[in-house]
Amino acid sequence: MIEAILIGLAAGVVAGLLGVGGGTLFVPALTIGLGLSQLDAEATSLLAIIPVALVGAVRQRAHGNVDVRTGAVLGVVAVAGALAGVAIANAVPQRALEVGFGLFLLFVAWRLVARALRLGGDSEAGAGAGAGERHH
Repeated sequence: MIEAILIGLAAGVVAGLLGVGGGTLFVPALTIGLGLSQLDAEATSLLAIIPVALVGAVRQRAHGNVDVRTGAVLGVVAVAGALAGVAIANAVPQRALEVGFGLFLLFVAWRLVARALRLGGDSEAGAGAGAGERHH
């Protein structure tokens, strides 16, 4: 249980800081740290991310950093995606989930590094319309 508490704390900090926590932190931590299967870790992550996302979004909205309309559209459409994803995850072999998840993380990491290098370290430059403005 201590491991789960530490994983939750770390995921909350990373989610609040970077806007991630579900798949990128919870799933590896649950599989490596707690020994859950890939499928169980993915399913547990879906439940665990609900309070993290809610608290993070509310706090970020207080700072003026949430595009409510875009977030609502993403959330509604993602429901259909989640239904499809759960069906697929339960139909494919465990090894395929593990490899697919690892490849996804590598792809995301590669894209983030490439973007950061392209921007020359200036995270404000080249940001989407209106996204470059910081609210403090």
